[in-house]
Amino acid sequence: MTTNLIDIQHADVIMATSNMAENHPVGFQWVMKAKERGAKLIHVDPRYTRTSAAADLHVPLRSGTNIAFFGGLMHYAIQKNLYFKDYVVHYTNASFLLDPAF
Repeated sequence: MTTNLIDIQHADVIMATSNMAENHPVGFQWVMKAKERGAKLIHVDPRYTRTSAAADLHVPLRSGTNIAFFGGLMHYAIQKNLYFKDYVVHYTNASFLLDPAF
């Protein structure tokens, strides 16, 4: 995992790309806490697993197509202004990667 799992409980949308419910059951409690608050869980995995069963949306992509999916998702979020711009500008390298005027 590349995140502090405890912080997941504060998320509005969580995208899991592994079988977190079985592979990280202790950390998955924070996903369930977020869902109790109304967060949405999207599970991107070709297989239907326990994580898929808990998800609001299961996206069964073919293996190897996830990069195109995530690229399209990011493009849509940016075009529709569906992201936290202050966070992205101050805490990621997106402004450097996309456009200095971002």
